[in-house]
Amino acid sequence: MDTITKEMLVTEVANDTRYSRGMVSDILDSLITNISFQISRGNKVQLNGFGTFKPKKRNARIGRNPHTGEAVPIPARILPAFEPGKGLKDLINQ
Repeated sequence: MDTITKEMLVTEVANDTRYSRGMVSDILDSLITNISFQISRGNKVQLNGFGTFKPKKRNARIGRNPHTGEAVPIPARILPAFEPGKGLKDLINQ
């Protein structure tokens, strides 16, 4: 499995669309910023055929310090989650 970096992705999209790398980079940055902002406000972002980004609440719980075994409270928090859409699932499982 290879790791595709943001710069590699920008290059691929620029080649596919014939937009400049700078323009594609700005668009990708804006997309990431807007998705992050919407999730932070408690909204879901649905991209049909690709998937849904959404906030997921984790309840407070008691954890354990692995070195001492002492109980440690872990506060509730909200984490970003991604649920792949049918189109993405189908593409991956071909």
